Amino acid sequence: MILNLLAIGDVVGEPGLAFLEANLRQVQKQHNVHFTVVNGENASGVGILPRQAKAIYAAGANVVTLGNHTWNRIQIKDLLDEVPWLLRPANYTNRVPGRGLGVYEGPQGLRIAVMNLIGRCEMDPNSDNPFAVANRLLRDVDAEVKVVDFHAEATSEKGAMGYYLDGRVQAVWGTHTHVPTADGRVLPKGTGFLTDLGMTGPADSVLGMRSNQAINRFLGGLPMRFEPAEGPCKLEGAVFAIDTHTGRCQSVTRVDIGEDHHRQA
Repeated sequence: MILNLLAIGDVVGEPGLAFLEANLRQVQKQHNVHFTVVNGENASGVGILPRQAKAIYAAGANVVTLGNHTWNRIQIKDLLDEVPWLLRPANYTNRVPGRGLGVYEGPQGLRIAVMNLIGRCEMDPNSDNPFAVANRLLRDVDAEVKVVDFHAEATSEKGAMGYYLDGRVQAVWGTHTHVPTADGRVLPKGTGFLTDLGMTGPADSVLGMRSNQAINRFLGGLPMRFEPAEGPCKLEGAVFAIDTHTGRCQSVTRVDIGEDHHRQA
């Protein structure tokens, strides 16, 4: 069968969460989606609260992934151990709660493995090598479909991960930078790849946050807590069409909808 797997970019703040709740089911219907992974690490601006993680799951996500802001809302620590559908980066130390890899049941009994990793270039250096961790974890994964959310800053690191895992997983996508890239493609050995999904949140913003706050930071003003911008929202991501018979991704299709309806994909 062709498994349509939807990956949604970082949910930003309460506006992004509300927009996801209002639109995810329709996006799934439009693209005949069988399985959905949503990155939720910015649902609280920086970090995610338990109620927000549960809301993303209730909105239609099969798996919620996180990233470098996992511990900014420490309230999430217990939920990470309590539910199987919430993942934090696998290359965090094993002294912290949660897991970075899960195997889930898809249509027709398919086993779908989702791995969450965090990059090290321009990110928190206190994490294990994501390439080594991915290699180690994949040795023991028993699943017909394997996909990776690589939460990283550097496009080079994301691209290298795609080629490193080409042929061993069906899809690798990047999150964290909140800007969708136009390089969705199938790599030579059959892995679907996209450098970054983009984000789900306020469109008239700097990465989902109020533009004046970003300007203030770059002008050297006093530090302030970033707040989600107001106004119309957008939802960005991609659908990976995976042939479960051959184990190859057939196509990568960007998803980009806006509250103002100027963008549709």
